Amino acid sequence: MTDQAPAPYAGPKRVLSGVQPSGDLHLGNYLGALAKFAKLQHETPTFIFVADYHAITVWQDPAKLKQQVREIAAAYLATGLDPKVASIFAQSGVPEHAELAWVFNCVARLGWLDRMTQFKEKSGKHKERASVGLYTYPVLQAADILIYKATHVPVGEDQKQHLELTRDIAGKFNHDFGVPNYFPLPDPLIQGPGARIMSLRDGKAKMSKSDPSDYSRINLTDDADAIAQKIRKARTDPEPLPATLEELKERPEAENLVGIYAALAEMTSEQVLGEFAGQGFGVFKPKLADLAVEKLGPIGGEMRRLLGDPAEIDRVLAEGAARAREIAAPTMAEVRKIVGFWAG
Repeated sequence: MTDQAPAPYAGPKRVLSGVQPSGDLHLGNYLGALAKFAKLQHETPTFIFVADYHAITVWQDPAKLKQQVREIAAAYLATGLDPKVASIFAQSGVPEHAELAWVFNCVARLGWLDRMTQFKEKSGKHKERASVGLYTYPVLQAADILIYKATHVPVGEDQKQHLELTRDIAGKFNHDFGVPNYFPLPDPLIQGPGARIMSLRDGKAKMSKSDPSDYSRINLTDDADAIAQKIRKARTDPEPLPATLEELKERPEAENLVGIYAALAEMTSEQVLGEFAGQGFGVFKPKLADLAVEKLGPIGGEMRRLLGDPAEIDRVLAEGAARAREIAAPTMAEVRKIVGFWAG
């Protein structure tokens, strides 16, 4: 008699993702994540959280952390997430994340975590000074996902390794405790326009809130004048736009601006070149600036309105946490039984 592979996971499809409350969100966050969340909520049950547990893996000013959580929640709402459709909540509002993370700390292996490249990058030459939380960050990330038995996770390329670890943890838990397919092996959602937006000052560097130059990025809270000015000052080259993507490959700044236009206009880069081939940036930049102001201006305005009413944001987060716990609490109760914990 031969062992048979377990049947595929048969539970419902769910999407989960989150953003850390650290610094201003920018165009790259919007195109790479927030705009996708707004679309996914109408396709699949969606859980979107503010990752304040993850934020404290490095020092955070306690007086600022709560306000930064509200800022991320305001961005979620301003970019189209509907709290009546998606569950929007702070990670710390659902304590089951942390409890499941402890169980997974006892399932994951040190060798797995030693291979995580993000810890090596973030800790640098002084890893002995890094927090234990920073080292085990990917285990908490696995708990974030699996407490809802999420099947799909929108992630950037830099988080793909962590999702592989989540799959490893889920598989080992299922195997070790004899519960085939209890946890799904979640799949990444990476493809699509806007997955990688580069700096407006350096087409080879990713747009980042940590860049010292504010002109390297368009913040979601920027007003129309700031958006237009940053587009006008974006680094380019003296050549007109080419007719093909192949010709664009060796021109990172031009390629980035074309990609931004395509993502904002919901076009392909080929379609953008079809419209602007042979024209210089003196023509293209004003068109891009107008488009960016049209798409992003209302987001900034709505964020400012929401941040002026923190009670409304707090209400959304509280209701979202209650909805999230309707899934998370029963999952954690089952895990306690599976592991053999005393339940009273």
